[in-house]
Amino acid sequence: MKLFQALSLVILSPLIFTGVYSVGISSLDGRPNGNIPPHPAMPLVALPADMKPLRDGIELPPYSTIYYFDQLIDHKKPELGTFKQRYMFTWEYYQKGGPIILSTPGEGNAATYFGYLTNRTVPGLLAQPNHGATIVLEHRFFGLSNPYPDLSTTSLRVHTIEQAIEDLVYFARNVHLPFPEAIEDGNNVGPDKNPWILVGGSYSGALVSWTMVSHPGVFHAGYSSSGVVQAISYYWGYFEPIRQYMPKNCSADVERVINHMDLTFTFGSKKEKDALKTKFGMPNVTHYDDVAGTLRNQLWAWQSLTPASGGGAFFTFCDALEMKNGTAAGPNGWGLKHALDAWGQYETKYVANLCGDTPQDDCLGSYDSSLAYYHTIEVDNAYRSWLWFCCNEVGYWQDGAPLGWPSIVTRLITPQYDERQCTYWFPEAFPQATRAKTLDTNRKYDGWNVKEERLFFVNANKDPWREATVSSDYHRRRSTSRQPIHVLTSGYHCSDLLTRFNIAPDIKQVQDTAVETFTKWIKEFVPGQRNAKKDLGTEIEPLVRERDEASTTIPSVDVTPPVVDLGVVNSGVSTSPSSNDGASPRHVGPKNAWQLPPVQV
Repeated sequence: MKLFQALSLVILSPLIFTGVYSVGISSLDGRPNGNIPPHPAMPLVALPADMKPLRDGIELPPYSTIYYFDQLIDHKKPELGTFKQRYMFTWEYYQKGGPIILSTPGEGNAATYFGYLTNRTVPGLLAQPNHGATIVLEHRFFGLSNPYPDLSTTSLRVHTIEQAIEDLVYFARNVHLPFPEAIEDGNNVGPDKNPWILVGGSYSGALVSWTMVSHPGVFHAGYSSSGVVQAISYYWGYFEPIRQYMPKNCSADVERVINHMDLTFTFGSKKEKDALKTKFGMPNVTHYDDVAGTLRNQLWAWQSLTPASGGGAFFTFCDALEMKNGTAAGPNGWGLKHALDAWGQYETKYVANLCGDTPQDDCLGSYDSSLAYYHTIEVDNAYRSWLWFCCNEVGYWQDGAPLGWPSIVTRLITPQYDERQCTYWFPEAFPQATRAKTLDTNRKYDGWNVKEERLFFVNANKDPWREATVSSDYHRRRSTSRQPIHVLTSGYHCSDLLTRFNIAPDIKQVQDTAVETFTKWIKEFVPGQRNAKKDLGTEIEPLVRERDEASTTIPSVDVTPPVVDLGVVNSGVSTSPSSNDGASPRHVGPKNAWQLPPVQV
């Protein structure tokens, strides 16, 4: 099996292997390499095959019908012309003067997201009782909505957050929606005539906030689910909600294994290092930081959890560590020896299934800049388009915790690990590794400090993207009547967007409250009148209280990553703590791996 096929598998039940463990591999969204993190995406919604839009008993065009809008290639240079931006649309619930509910799936091909036109999702929930129309708009440079015919560095120069925001605004102001003439004049439903509501989740949830900050008054109201509003380069906080909510015995043993691996790869002999990577099924992965980084895959499985998913691959992994002869470990786990043996067996099977017949260095290594996926520029490559954002504007590098804080992820992985690869993906833009301009992004779009009227936030305690939302431990925001912030205890990433997850009482409560709140806000709309002042209203208690666990001594938000001498780690040269001077890494590896100067993070 080729690597791409293996990474694209969606396996709903665990794969059963010979032996005592079953190893489940959840969808990894077609990642080209096992050390590339999953991006923050909205969940898909499945519709029954016979579900069709109906209005007064008459069947409307299928939800999956594609329409095209002439979008500006560059909003700063309109003379460059337009490109065809795809969207889907239904007037199933619409009555004249009703709201227009616009959503974008963000970093993905929109053709699979037509379920967001329906009442199985929040956009449809808001549209149905308020007699609104729903739209799903494809994001530029994702799917088939591309200003240029490829994803080269030259083309991607107009792939920015600012351009994406301007797309939403220009679309709302200029689109001719294909209403039947008897229903509505599609040329006369702009944001000065009808209340436009912007809905998004994850990155597109951040777009909701960022758009309302930069263009107040265009969208009458917004709904942001798990919106990653704060750009963060050293995003070790991705793993904090996982550490806090995973079984305590599992986190205890994971911390032990990670600490042991970091110490061995940093201070051990080459023989000790090679024995450890072989124990974990990666004898042919050249670089030890790639070996340690691969262990993040078990933790990334957390992002795919939902209130309806049951245990999933993540808990299959924890069972492999914590079940011994039918008995579960206590809260302190079984200890290092058992955890090393158990995780080693699990990881060996996991890697074998993940990589198949692909060489391990191609599957899991990050140092060969000649690999084809770094240079593939065909359109509809979501990971390339998303990584352009990460390298330039948002970071979100998912690394080990700072020293002095518990870490379930190797500290050998720092932002420099990913910033080095930006020079592989986009060498014309990054001849040297450079930090993403996160400070500029947060300064421009307010990040955690957003203050916008009629902006409805829903986040979740168990969401690994929590620390980038307005419910971050670093910057807890108060919920107000005009900018409510609800925090779910049962939800995960964007769980509130789908009605099938309202089996969780707090999700059902938040969805009901959203309908009530937006119905009220929609009634406030006055055609032709822009809201001139920002009134966030009085503080209110969120419907779902935030978690009780208080973090009173969390590291500073400006904490720097550990200093890692990757030249020592990856050369196999034995050293000791006293002789490690923290020198800048000089990467040693096959095929002329790059040698980089220190990177300011």
